[in-house]
Amino acid sequence: MSNWIEPVTLEGKYVKLMPLSHDHAVDLEEAAQDGELHKLWYTSVPAPDKVDAEISRRLRLMAEGSMLPFSIIDKKSGAVVGMTTYMNIDSTNKRLEIGSTWYRKSVQRSPLNTECKILLLSHAFETLEAIAVEFRTHFMNHQSRNAIERLGAKLDGVLRRHSVLTNGTVRDTAVYSIIPSEWPSVKANLNWKLEMPRD
Repeated sequence: MSNWIEPVTLEGKYVKLMPLSHDHAVDLEEAAQDGELHKLWYTSVPAPDKVDAEISRRLRLMAEGSMLPFSIIDKKSGAVVGMTTYMNIDSTNKRLEIGSTWYRKSVQRSPLNTECKILLLSHAFETLEAIAVEFRTHFMNHQSRNAIERLGAKLDGVLRRHSVLTNGTVRDTAVYSIIPSEWPSVKANLNWKLEMPRD
Protein backbone atom coordinates (compact mmCIF):
# COMPACT_ATOMS: atom_id res chain seq x y z
CA MET A 1 0.00 0.00 0.00
CA SER A 2 1.23 3.46 -0.82
CA ASN A 3 2.55 5.59 2.04
CA TRP A 4 0.57 8.50 0.60
CA ILE A 5 -2.80 6.76 0.75
CA GLU A 6 -3.81 4.45 3.58
CA PRO A 7 -7.15 2.70 4.28
CA VAL A 8 -9.66 5.06 5.87
CA THR A 9 -13.38 5.18 6.71
CA LEU A 10 -15.23 8.26 5.45
CA GLU A 11 -18.70 9.07 6.77
CA GLY A 12 -21.40 11.59 5.93
CA LYS A 13 -25.10 12.01 6.64
CA TYR A 14 -26.32 9.45 4.09
CA VAL A 15 -23.36 7.23 3.30
CA LYS A 16 -20.36 5.58 4.90
CA LEU A 17 -17.34 4.46 2.89
CA MET A 18 -15.49 1.59 4.54
CA PRO A 19 -12.46 -0.37 3.34
CA LEU A 20 -13.70 -3.14 1.03
CA SER A 21 -13.85 -6.56 2.66
CA HIS A 22 -14.98 -10.08 1.81
CA ASP A 23 -17.35 -9.61 4.76
CA HIS A 24 -19.41 -7.38 2.43
CA ALA A 25 -19.78 -10.02 -0.31
CA VAL A 26 -23.36 -11.09 0.47
CA ASP A 27 -24.71 -7.53 0.35
CA LEU A 28 -22.69 -6.79 -2.78
CA GLU A 29 -24.01 -9.91 -4.54
CA GLU A 30 -27.55 -8.73 -3.79
CA ALA A 31 -26.66 -5.22 -4.96
CA ALA A 32 -25.26 -6.58 -8.23
CA GLN A 33 -28.56 -8.40 -8.88
CA ASP A 34 -30.56 -5.16 -8.54
CA GLY A 35 -31.12 -3.97 -12.11
CA GLU A 36 -28.76 -6.57 -13.67
CA LEU A 37 -26.19 -3.81 -14.19
CA HIS A 38 -23.56 -6.36 -15.19
CA LYS A 39 -25.40 -6.74 -18.51
CA LEU A 40 -24.52 -3.18 -19.60
CA TRP A 41 -21.87 -3.69 -22.28
CA TYR A 42 -20.05 -0.37 -21.72
CA THR A 43 -19.38 -0.72 -18.00
CA SER A 44 -17.84 -3.33 -15.73
CA VAL A 45 -20.18 -4.13 -12.86
CA PRO A 46 -19.52 -7.70 -11.68
CA ALA A 47 -22.20 -10.34 -12.13
CA PRO A 48 -23.52 -11.55 -8.75
CA ASP A 49 -21.52 -14.79 -8.95
CA LYS A 50 -18.34 -12.80 -9.76
CA VAL A 51 -18.53 -10.38 -6.81
CA ASP A 52 -16.18 -12.38 -4.58
CA ALA A 53 -13.58 -12.53 -7.35
CA GLU A 54 -13.94 -8.78 -7.91
CA ILE A 55 -13.36 -8.12 -4.19
CA SER A 56 -10.22 -10.27 -4.39
CA ARG A 57 -9.02 -8.40 -7.50
CA ARG A 58 -9.46 -5.01 -5.85
CA LEU A 59 -7.77 -6.14 -2.64
CA ARG A 60 -4.83 -7.45 -4.68
CA LEU A 61 -4.48 -4.07 -6.39
CA MET A 62 -4.61 -2.43 -2.97
CA ALA A 63 -1.76 -4.65 -1.79
CA GLU A 64 0.21 -3.56 -4.87
CA GLY A 65 -0.38 0.12 -4.02
CA SER A 66 -2.40 1.12 -7.09
CA MET A 67 -5.92 1.09 -5.61
CA LEU A 68 -7.78 1.84 -2.38
CA PRO A 69 -11.21 0.17 -2.65
CA PHE A 70 -14.27 1.08 -0.58
CA SER A 71 -17.62 -0.51 0.15
CA ILE A 72 -20.48 1.99 -0.09
CA ILE A 73 -22.87 1.66 2.85
CA ASP A 74 -26.35 3.22 2.83
CA LYS A 75 -26.66 4.55 6.39
CA LYS A 76 -30.47 4.39 6.23
CA SER A 77 -30.58 0.63 5.61
CA GLY A 78 -27.12 -0.32 6.88
CA ALA A 79 -26.61 -2.36 3.70
CA VAL A 80 -23.59 -2.32 1.39
CA VAL A 81 -25.01 -0.97 -1.89
CA GLY A 82 -21.96 -0.72 -4.13
CA MET A 83 -18.23 -0.19 -4.53
CA THR A 84 -15.93 2.71 -5.37
CA THR A 85 -12.16 3.24 -5.39
CA TYR A 86 -9.22 5.53 -5.46
CA MET A 87 -7.30 3.99 -8.35
CA ASN A 88 -4.34 4.61 -10.65
CA ILE A 89 -2.68 6.07 -7.56
CA ASP A 90 0.44 8.07 -8.40
CA SER A 91 2.03 8.79 -5.02
CA THR A 92 5.04 10.57 -6.51
CA ASN A 93 2.91 13.15 -8.31
CA LYS A 94 -0.03 13.08 -5.85
CA ARG A 95 -2.58 12.22 -8.52
CA LEU A 96 -5.37 9.67 -8.36
CA GLU A 97 -8.54 8.61 -10.11
CA ILE A 98 -11.94 8.04 -8.53
CA GLY A 99 -13.50 5.16 -10.41
CA SER A 100 -14.68 1.56 -10.69
CA THR A 101 -17.81 2.87 -8.99
CA TRP A 102 -21.18 1.20 -9.12
CA TYR A 103 -24.40 1.26 -7.05
CA ARG A 104 -27.39 -1.02 -6.92
CA LYS A 105 -30.12 0.37 -9.16
CA SER A 106 -32.53 1.15 -6.31
CA VAL A 107 -30.19 3.78 -4.80
CA GLN A 108 -29.14 5.45 -8.05
CA ARG A 109 -30.26 9.09 -8.30
CA SER A 110 -30.37 9.28 -4.50
CA PRO A 111 -28.13 11.49 -2.31
CA LEU A 112 -25.64 8.62 -1.92
CA ASN A 113 -23.53 9.25 -5.03
CA THR A 114 -23.33 13.00 -4.44
CA GLU A 115 -22.24 12.56 -0.84
CA CYS A 116 -19.86 9.75 -1.77
CA LYS A 117 -18.10 12.09 -4.22
CA ILE A 118 -17.98 14.89 -1.62
CA LEU A 119 -16.31 12.54 0.86
CA LEU A 120 -13.79 11.16 -1.64
CA LEU A 121 -12.92 14.54 -3.15
CA SER A 122 -12.68 16.23 0.26
CA HIS A 123 -10.27 13.56 1.47
CA ALA A 124 -8.25 13.74 -1.76
CA PHE A 125 -7.85 17.52 -1.81
CA GLU A 126 -8.01 18.48 1.87
CA THR A 127 -6.17 15.58 3.53
CA LEU A 128 -4.04 14.01 0.79
CA GLU A 129 -3.41 17.35 -0.98
CA ALA A 130 -3.80 15.79 -4.42
CA ILE A 131 -2.76 17.95 -7.36
CA ALA A 132 -5.52 16.47 -9.54
CA VAL A 133 -8.34 13.94 -9.29
CA GLU A 134 -9.33 12.14 -12.48
CA PHE A 135 -12.53 10.44 -13.60
CA ARG A 136 -12.52 8.09 -16.59
CA THR A 137 -15.40 6.42 -18.36
CA HIS A 138 -16.36 4.78 -21.64
CA PHE A 139 -17.02 7.43 -24.28
CA MET A 140 -20.40 5.75 -24.94
CA ASN A 141 -21.46 5.72 -21.26
CA HIS A 142 -23.52 8.91 -21.45
CA GLN A 143 -25.08 8.40 -18.01
CA SER A 144 -21.64 8.29 -16.42
CA ARG A 145 -20.28 11.18 -18.50
CA ASN A 146 -23.27 13.36 -17.58
CA ALA A 147 -22.81 12.51 -13.89
CA ILE A 148 -19.09 13.36 -14.03
CA GLU A 149 -19.83 16.67 -15.76
CA ARG A 150 -22.50 17.48 -13.15
CA LEU A 151 -19.76 17.10 -10.51
CA GLY A 152 -17.92 19.99 -12.13
CA ALA A 153 -15.08 17.95 -13.64
CA LYS A 154 -13.66 19.20 -16.93
CA LEU A 155 -12.99 17.04 -19.97
CA ASP A 156 -9.23 16.64 -20.50
CA GLY A 157 -9.71 14.62 -23.67
CA VAL A 158 -10.58 11.24 -25.16
CA LEU A 159 -8.09 8.38 -25.27
CA ARG A 160 -9.10 6.74 -28.53
CA ARG A 161 -8.87 2.95 -28.80
CA HIS A 162 -7.70 2.90 -25.18
CA SER A 163 -8.55 -0.67 -24.17
CA VAL A 164 -10.20 -3.89 -25.32
CA LEU A 165 -13.32 -4.94 -23.39
CA THR A 166 -14.27 -8.50 -22.53
CA ASN A 167 -16.90 -8.50 -25.30
CA GLY A 168 -14.19 -7.73 -27.86
CA THR A 169 -15.13 -4.10 -28.50
CA VAL A 170 -12.51 -1.37 -28.21
CA ARG A 171 -13.12 1.35 -25.64
CA ASP A 172 -12.56 5.05 -26.24
CA THR A 173 -12.01 6.52 -22.74
CA ALA A 174 -13.24 10.01 -21.81
CA VAL A 175 -10.86 11.52 -19.22
CA TYR A 176 -12.02 14.27 -16.86
CA SER A 177 -10.33 15.98 -13.93
CA ILE A 178 -10.75 18.42 -11.07
CA ILE A 179 -7.76 20.44 -9.81
CA PRO A 180 -7.29 22.12 -6.40
CA SER A 181 -8.19 25.64 -7.59
CA GLU A 182 -11.56 24.31 -8.80
CA TRP A 183 -12.33 22.33 -5.66
CA PRO A 184 -13.96 25.13 -3.56
CA SER A 185 -16.55 25.83 -6.28
CA VAL A 186 -17.08 22.13 -6.99
CA LYS A 187 -17.55 21.46 -3.27
CA ALA A 188 -20.03 24.32 -2.85
CA ASN A 189 -22.03 23.04 -5.84
CA LEU A 190 -22.05 19.43 -4.57
CA ASN A 191 -23.14 20.51 -1.09
CA TRP A 192 -25.93 22.56 -2.66
CA LYS A 193 -27.04 19.55 -4.74
CA LEU A 194 -26.95 17.35 -1.64
CA GLU A 195 -29.31 19.65 0.26
CA MET A 196 -31.74 20.20 -2.63
CA PRO A 197 -35.30 19.05 -1.90
CA ARG A 198 -36.01 15.64 -3.47
CA ASP A 199 -39.28 14.24 -4.76
